[in-house]
Amino acid sequence: MRKLSNSELNRKTPEAFKKALKTPLILVLDQIRSLNNVGSVFRTADSFLLEGVYLCGITGTPPHKDIYKTALGATETVHWKYFSSTLDAVESLKSNGYRVFALEQAENSILLQHFKIEKEQKTAFILGNEIYGVAQEVIHHCHGVIEIPQSGFKHSLNIAVATGIACWEVYRQLLLHDEL
Repeated sequence: MRKLSNSELNRKTPEAFKKALKTPLILVLDQIRSLNNVGSVFRTADSFLLEGVYLCGITGTPPHKDIYKTALGATETVHWKYFSSTLDAVESLKSNGYRVFALEQAENSILLQHFKIEKEQKTAFILGNEIYGVAQEVIHHCHGVIEIPQSGFKHSLNIAVATGIACWEVYRQLLLHDEL
């Protein structure tokens, strides 16, 4: 086994990234405090070729050195938009045909492994504040809640980790659709 060099990774240029067919998923950040988490979400969105990231409320926006530190250039490729209110972002998404789901622990949640992404359906995932999670008022306006099963004492994942897990599951399902 040999580690691949950067030149062998077939990375898209920023221009090619912007023109490429996107994974029909938008990530909505609801009041995220950590700029490092914001940068990590951008990097994950770039990795899975997501449609975009919506930054809401107190969530920091580019340009900022702490976002850049973890995004490693992904703020230049991933489409993003700022909303002063997460509810405004949710209503905008719904009016544009998106199904909106909170990533949260809640009654009647759908376990991530049971969530089925529809290839033609535009979807958005809302990720919540590091302390309080997704606001209950926002959950009331979602089509549902997706929960990542956990067995440990904390029952809590960093939003950057939760984003990676959820995005991988969507990406995996869409890859399987393409292979059938």
